[in-house]
Amino acid sequence: MSVTEPVAAAPAAVTAIPADAPQPAPGASPPTSPHASPLVARAAAELVGTAALVAVVVGSGIQATKLTQDVALQLLANSTATVFGLGVLIALLGPVSGAHFNPVVSLAEWWATRRTGGGVTARELAVYVPAQIVGAIAGAILADAMFGEPLVKWSTHDRSAGNLLLGEVVATAGLILLIFGLARTDRLRFAPVAVASYIGAAYWFTSSTSFANPAVTVGRAFTDTFAGIAPASVPAFVGVQLVGAVVGLALVAVIFMRGKTDTGAPAA
Repeated sequence: MSVTEPVAAAPAAVTAIPADAPQPAPGASPPTSPHASPLVARAAAELVGTAALVAVVVGSGIQATKLTQDVALQLLANSTATVFGLGVLIALLGPVSGAHFNPVVSLAEWWATRRTGGGVTARELAVYVPAQIVGAIAGAILADAMFGEPLVKWSTHDRSAGNLLLGEVVATAGLILLIFGLARTDRLRFAPVAVASYIGAAYWFTSSTSFANPAVTVGRAFTDTFAGIAPASVPAFVGVQLVGAVVGLALVAVIFMRGKTDTGAPAA
């Protein structure tokens, strides 16, 4: 979900990236180059970004339930805070790590670019995913701490119904289609607004309220509040999120299929 490519200062001058330079591969991590951020910095960005995202989701849910008993208003407050929080986080951390904050996004990028390069490598994937999961758990604990809730209390919010699992497939497939579609059409600069807007909409049009993220799903099991999910519901949610990622990649391949020229070479 990278928004821009990082620009680093050389010893004698600042190296600018031309406007017509190639954009990151689908999935959108900054390219591996001498100017790319060190892996430790990218891992820190993924950990902090995912923690902040979950803190926004859980914290706004707690705040909403303290302010009103109307469930519709609670969801409106929760989704609105998530839209603004996610947009800011992508804009801030996208140039560092790609602002995935989501194992299925990282995994999908690795899969899509494993032969051509330009995305996360297997080694980077092995660092990103644990960082995202640890960050999500830390974010839930932080939100609970800010509102005086038990720091760790397993959620009792069962989300195991089949219609909710279908909602997660739809939510995740749509997210992958959006991100990789933006990459294929060279419009990743719109990612902060587009991705945040999609998640906000998916809160309302999917039955699951659009977790669409295994790390966030795990983190939300640690809080018995509005945004929580019972630990027993987590494996199925994560499983269908992976299914959704596969569906999303398949849709990208079909919808954004590259044509060929008369010579048989891929069209520009």
